[in-house]
Amino acid sequence: MKQVLFALALAALSFGAIAQQRNFDAVQIKTTQVAPGIYMLEGEGGNIGVSAGEDGVFLIDDQFAPLSHKIMTAVKAVSEKPIRFLMNTHWHGDHVGGNENFGKAGTVIIAHDNVYKRMSVGGAITMLKQNYAPYPKAALPTVSFSQSATFHLNGDDVKSTHLPPAHTDGDSFVRFTKANVVHTGDVFAAYRYPFIDPESGGSVKGVLRAIDVILPTIDDNTKVIPGHGGLSSKKDVLAYRKMVATVIAKVEPMVKSGKTLQEVIDAKPTKEFDEEWGKFRKPEAFVEIVYNGLAPKKK
Repeated sequence: MKQVLFALALAALSFGAIAQQRNFDAVQIKTTQVAPGIYMLEGEGGNIGVSAGEDGVFLIDDQFAPLSHKIMTAVKAVSEKPIRFLMNTHWHGDHVGGNENFGKAGTVIIAHDNVYKRMSVGGAITMLKQNYAPYPKAALPTVSFSQSATFHLNGDDVKSTHLPPAHTDGDSFVRFTKANVVHTGDVFAAYRYPFIDPESGGSVKGVLRAIDVILPTIDDNTKVIPGHGGLSSKKDVLAYRKMVATVIAKVEPMVKSGKTLQEVIDAKPTKEFDEEWGKFRKPEAFVEIVYNGLAPKKK
């Protein structure tokens, strides 16, 4: 019983820290039609993908729990059909925070095996000063997969594919084959320096490997829903890859030569990208992420 009470208290503290930074009452859900029957919802947290058609609604991610009613309302505006499936692209709270509400409403939740594992036991994201207690049963994926899962609904083949460890070790991207739409989760963030979570199995160089898995599946006409940021295209994904690869190439030699984090920050390895990419996450914070990801692991 003490363990349960501690877990609940930990969850409350964690969510409290997040909620203090956000006024969920003021959040408005913006709906953008991406393709016939496919939409992107923007609110607070990760972008949501929606497929709405005769077979029901397929949802990708669900932001924070206090926004579930607003999200459901936004979905009802494009479809009266029930939300049958919810795919989580990874386990972070701004993408799975509404899981319990949707699970209790009867939605089937699907994610990679590692998402299920991490949600089951909880964990910490030290750099963001967040702690997550184990999620309740209703929030956990009912179905998990190791490599890929394919859904045949609303006239399309919808495939979720596990990626090499990048943002986390449970990242998946979702492709709507006929509609030519891809939801990347947080492996790709549009014109903002990304967060990489090594405590959740993330890898700085793995981001490049993951992007290189996604790129062959998209063309110049593909609509790309990023984990964060505006609706994108292949050229935006390529610009993101160039930015990450360039920063890694500049930081890695300095790490290998034994320079301290502060010395690397002072060298401004992101300078050429800061004006375009540094508006959300500060350049210094991204340099720290890259530096720590490339530094030798302490024994």
